[in-house]
Amino acid sequence: CLAEPQHVQYKGGKLINPKFDLGLHGWEAWVRVSEGSETTVSAAIITKENSKRVIASGNAYPGCWTMLKGGFQPEFPLPTELYFVCYNKTVDFWVDNVSLKEFNKTEWLQHQQRAITRVRKRKIVLDIKDKLGKAIRGVKVNIKFTKPYFHIGCGVTDTLLQHKKYQEWFLKKGFTASVFTNQMKWYWTESRRGIENYTIPDAMFQFFKKNKIEIRGHTVLWDKPKMNQYWLHDMTPKELLATAVRRLASIMARYSNDIFEWDVVNENLHFKFFEEKIGPQASGMFYHIAHVIDPNATLYLNEFNTLEIPGDVYAGPHKYINKWRQIRSYPGNEDLTIGFGLQAHFGLGKPLMPYIRAALDFFSETQMPIWLTEMDVPNNSNQALYLEEIMREAFSHPGVEGIIVWAPWKPGMNCTSLCLMDDNFNNTPAGDIVDKLMAEWRTPDQNGKTNSEGLYRYDGFLGDYNVTLDHVRGGQAAWWPRLRGPGRVQRAHIRGVPTAFAGHDSSWPRL
Repeated sequence: CLAEPQHVQYKGGKLINPKFDLGLHGWEAWVRVSEGSETTVSAAIITKENSKRVIASGNAYPGCWTMLKGGFQPEFPLPTELYFVCYNKTVDFWVDNVSLKEFNKTEWLQHQQRAITRVRKRKIVLDIKDKLGKAIRGVKVNIKFTKPYFHIGCGVTDTLLQHKKYQEWFLKKGFTASVFTNQMKWYWTESRRGIENYTIPDAMFQFFKKNKIEIRGHTVLWDKPKMNQYWLHDMTPKELLATAVRRLASIMARYSNDIFEWDVVNENLHFKFFEEKIGPQASGMFYHIAHVIDPNATLYLNEFNTLEIPGDVYAGPHKYINKWRQIRSYPGNEDLTIGFGLQAHFGLGKPLMPYIRAALDFFSETQMPIWLTEMDVPNNSNQALYLEEIMREAFSHPGVEGIIVWAPWKPGMNCTSLCLMDDNFNNTPAGDIVDKLMAEWRTPDQNGKTNSEGLYRYDGFLGDYNVTLDHVRGGQAAWWPRLRGPGRVQRAHIRGVPTAFAGHDSSWPRL
């Protein structure tokens, strides 16, 4: 919310008059209203066939300017008009400094690839020296990429416990994270009041912990009324508060320090079960308590339609960030890390990729972590294509830290949504896409020798590596470094071989 709108992007792009005019594709705009606290303003397109589509939505305020950011992909070359609409008919509103920039597919993919190189990879130099600091030439170097820093995971059901082949399939895929679709939810662990049963989630938890796969805790509480047990609805506010706090303590203490992320209050933009019963600060209080119980875990909001539908006035990026601010304004939450969980349940139509990028840009301005927590695409002829587009966009965005593919398996599934394999555990086309991208985003094995300066160079994705050095003077030595971004040069005396090990580059963070 600024005193003046920022400058016009791309010199207006397709616009003749960048202050306000018609245009096509990839726009930004600044808006304000005449009075009141906040008003939802949307941008939409309309074609000559009278097809209407909202392409961005946000909150405008009196006395300052707010950016709207979004875009669209025309499916047919039809004349298209851009217009702005305010849902509050009692105020006037202004629009200024509009930009519409057209990108072709090649330019879009090039931007992604540049971002991946900048954000997800590093230039690495191994510097091998003897104890006198002299470079050792000809040291054999073998580097294996063992675990990526960027998480790609998959949702699972309790059928994992009954099917050995399902377990083998999951491990073979190379997923680094998972989430239980239902088995940690309150209605599952305490369907009858006062009788808790963690047998199934405990067993699932042990499988993933044994195999060193991270687990997202989904979900502690849910603000959707019909997803709460019937006996919660009849409680007084005081009883509900005490019972909700007991639930927080029960599940979070049970898995404390092993769950790396928690969805604390699910879908509290669209629904307000606890707020209406307890008070408007209910979510803020629950996040405060959750942090006290498990201070090492990152806490998340989790919401639908934030990436999927620009016209959802309840869950647009501005609304979401306002909710995040409200929760962090609760006493004691001011410095709390609260990430944005974007469910990403896409519908049958083509995903609006320019809007997805714009929404991720908004969230990344908060400097908070972002996850696509429940991503799926319905089964249709373009499912694999759309899945790849969404995953590439998420992976290339610097604010996103992980993707959970929402593809739980049960025998005999009709796969109306997203399935990665059939009942024989053979890949579907969507499964092929996930395999292809996970392979593409791994550093290939490196085999070579240090040069005359004792150096070995390679480009690698952020993650964990197994580095083996072999030299005739000292036999074989191994090290398992992690490439996690900025840090100091590391040195080691490896298994009696007088060797120094360092990662350095003038333009990239060090190993």
